[in-house]
Amino acid sequence: MYGRTTSSLTFTMPFRITERERFIRLNRDRRHLLPRALLLGLLAGGTAVVFHLGLDAGEAWRARMLRFAHGCDTSGMAIPVAVSALCVFLAAWLVERFAPEASGSGIPHVKAVLLGVRGFRWVRVLAVKFLSGLIGIGGGLALGREGPTVQMGAAVAAGLAAGLSSSPDERRALVAAGPGAGLAAAFNAPLSGLMFVVEELRGQCSSLEFFAAAIACLAADMVCRLVLGELPAFRVMISATPALDLLPAFVVLGMSSGVLGVAFNRALLAVQCWRPHRPAWRKVVWLGWGCSIGAIGWQAPALLGGGQGLVGRILDGEAGLALNLIPLYFAARFALTIGSYGTGAAGGIFAPILVLGALLGLAAGSAIQSLAPALIVEPKAFAVVGMAAFFTGVVRAPLTGVVLMIEMTGNYLLILPLLAACFAALVVADRLHDLPIYEALLERELHGSRARRSR
Repeated sequence: MYGRTTSSLTFTMPFRITERERFIRLNRDRRHLLPRALLLGLLAGGTAVVFHLGLDAGEAWRARMLRFAHGCDTSGMAIPVAVSALCVFLAAWLVERFAPEASGSGIPHVKAVLLGVRGFRWVRVLAVKFLSGLIGIGGGLALGREGPTVQMGAAVAAGLAAGLSSSPDERRALVAAGPGAGLAAAFNAPLSGLMFVVEELRGQCSSLEFFAAAIACLAADMVCRLVLGELPAFRVMISATPALDLLPAFVVLGMSSGVLGVAFNRALLAVQCWRPHRPAWRKVVWLGWGCSIGAIGWQAPALLGGGQGLVGRILDGEAGLALNLIPLYFAARFALTIGSYGTGAAGGIFAPILVLGALLGLAAGSAIQSLAPALIVEPKAFAVVGMAAFFTGVVRAPLTGVVLMIEMTGNYLLILPLLAACFAALVVADRLHDLPIYEALLERELHGSRARRSR
């Protein structure tokens, strides 16, 4: 008996000592990382808030410009066309000339940095992303602010890590946490920012990265709430939890979102492949798309920009869209987002995806309401679920989509429909053998880098 006890102690003691040392080392690393992650959250949140306020000012300026142009009868149409053409040209030129890695949302570039296959010229990326995003989205490109804030958060993290002489582990943790802080500040959604880091940016998130991301997201959200207010991004009044009888309808909505999400991904990638190789032709495309944006804004300004205002009106029940007009709006926003992203200017697809999902859900809810008036149906509930489901169909991050909708609306009554629709979208998109959009864009970026090096 004594021998067996001694043998057992001899076998387990080194394991216990190793675990204790690992725990002590992890706590020491966390204490050292805490103030850096806190500072990162404050800086990333401040950057996102300034960017948010700048875009709000740009939206207000564009609205005043359109009012002035409409006061000049039909000849006034030349004003928004010329202004949008100039803004799109400048936004795309800045990216191509000074920081091509700042193109689009920038999330594939951040993923490449975290994988260790790309460097990070953080000063250039931060400056170009900020200016190009302000000019392009302010000029009417149908892109969102959250992609820029994600990459700018990563740029702030890279600069902070370099300035504080961080270790490689701390640098990786901070660069992983920065994007989450940017997303948290963009949507007033700290849990969504943290979930995005875990689910999308790192895949397998270490304890140190999770800790840094949590602190940075909370600090960034605090800055956002102090400056922009504590209300959720959208206020949705749902009278009651949807009846279980409607759950199959939410599943069908999720399946439709999966199919259309795959179509969105393939269209976005196709436009990337069709981008002209010659600089002169790219400039022609920029000017042509800018003119198109200006002409559309003259007729339907709600279709331009990130689309947060349109989503807000849908969720407030004030959009005033007839059922037969919703598919037209969906198709227009779909095309505008794909074309705007194809210019290469800085801008994200998060918000445009949510707009498309809201329109899809509104169409489903309105159709059910008209076909089955005996059922108690709230179209705006379907709009909320459609946002998360379409996001899942495109990005393949269902938990981020569910948490984002809960935080953005401040409503917990739709958890079951959200989960059912999001996982239905995930299953359908996976069955269609489609890569998540950021993985596909990363694969394309890495393939392009290898091709350039081989020349």
